[in-house]
Amino acid sequence: MIEPVPALVTMHVWRVPVRRIPQALLRMAADRWPLRRTTGLRFAKLLGTGNGRTFTVRDSDPTRWALLSTWADREAADAFEHSAMARRWHRMAVERWRCDLVPLSARGRWARQRPFGVPSAARWDGPVAAVTRARIAPARAVTFWRAVPAVSADLHDRPGLRAAIGIGEAPVGVQGTFSVWDNADALRDYAYRRPAHAAAIRRTAQERWYSEELFARFAVVASTGSLNESDPLA
Repeated sequence: MIEPVPALVTMHVWRVPVRRIPQALLRMAADRWPLRRTTGLRFAKLLGTGNGRTFTVRDSDPTRWALLSTWADREAADAFEHSAMARRWHRMAVERWRCDLVPLSARGRWARQRPFGVPSAARWDGPVAAVTRARIAPARAVTFWRAVPAVSADLHDRPGLRAAIGIGEAPVGVQGTFSVWDNADALRDYAYRRPAHAAAIRRTAQERWYSEELFARFAVVASTGSLNESDPLA
């Protein structure tokens, strides 16, 4: 299914204290139904997070949770901040961050959908964000995990990277990354010019690591709050 290009995409990240982890886990399950009834919401995924270094359960951070959403208009996205669901997460959190995004390009599928539509690749000179998401083919999991450390180390040490977190819909097998970069050139340099990542791209096609994959690039148009005690866009 190809969705229209959303007017706005938001990434919310909440960090909760250790004592609130059971409550956060409960909300991850209970909030799925209310999300579907949110006015103006086109697509949403509640996500666990991690450091993205191995794409296994060892990465997971049970104190940090995320929500990626696409919206029909900005008014709907802003109204969500006053919803019962958002207020509950805000009350639980000791730190929260919202990043507003406009799709620049997208390829692949997420849960058999194309949630970011087919954007025209407009020029954007400011900060950009990238979302990668993949469902790892079980028969290819071992070779995939062996390839991850070199690629991940290169990502986390790159100049031009402002923030990066692992994101996942399940502890193992359905995972990805969300990253923010100074500009499109910094992202392209990592994605296509770094040996470790370029080799991984080639092996993805050769070894069929994924049963489903998506890569999307966004213009970062606003940032509110903090991630790891600072605003990545400041």
